[in-house]
Amino acid sequence: MQDPGGVIKEIRTKDHGIGGLKLWYMHQRKFTGEEALGRDRFLEVYRRNGLKLRSKACKPRTTDSTHGLATYANLIRDFIPTGPDQLWVRDITYIAIYRSEGGYCFCYLTVIMDAYTEEIKEYNVEDSLDTRNSIFALEMALQNLEDQHEGANHLIHHSDRGVQYASSKYIGILTSRGIRISMTESGDPKENPQAERIHGTIKNEILRACEFHSIDEAEEAIKRTVDFYNHERPHMSVGMRTPAEASKSTGERELKWKSYREHTIKKKVGDESH
Repeated sequence: MQDPGGVIKEIRTKDHGIGGLKLWYMHQRKFTGEEALGRDRFLEVYRRNGLKLRSKACKPRTTDSTHGLATYANLIRDFIPTGPDQLWVRDITYIAIYRSEGGYCFCYLTVIMDAYTEEIKEYNVEDSLDTRNSIFALEMALQNLEDQHEGANHLIHHSDRGVQYASSKYIGILTSRGIRISMTESGDPKENPQAERIHGTIKNEILRACEFHSIDEAEEAIKRTVDFYNHERPHMSVGMRTPAEASKSTGERELKWKSYREHTIKKKVGDESH
């Protein structure tokens, strides 16, 4: 008889903050028939073994939108993608690096994510917020896109109004490939919710119990995290599939949660069609 507490602890070695429902879905994939526990029984074991989560945090500023550069309208306020590579969202977050002599500094993780599949298309970990780091991640993501299929003709790139994304070189790369540019119009996280959410998943869930003492340590952990996130972790936004599985599909996404944003957009489109 398998030990569900042991299964949870094994998964937690890869994703330190994954929640009970996703753990149960992963348990169901691993065990079938009489060996698989029902959801309520599984969650009872989860609670009884003291595996529920506690919280923490600290925050430097990662967005500077007081740059005076040209900015762009929010194109995705009423947009819902119906396939891969229609909308990429991106953002930057911080990761603490603890010094041996005490105290800490930060390195910065930039992520480009496909809004339809939830797949991390590219990422970069650096010791500064320099624009060249964001450009490197973008160029790698676009190279991978072109390797998979032709061009980026119908792609929207959505970000905040940070100087990294408003720089002439960054904008030039997007426009030269015919990619439409979309930006948030305020500091409201609701204008870029998926980018905000993925950073929360990486830092507050998968890397929750990790402490880094060098950028190399952080980079190695992020590499493992991205592989786990894309190929093993089930996502409620794509029917509890992995992003790699979702990348092979098109059509309306199977959400396992209620998106009031998507509900409002669909209602608005329905009203306008009458």
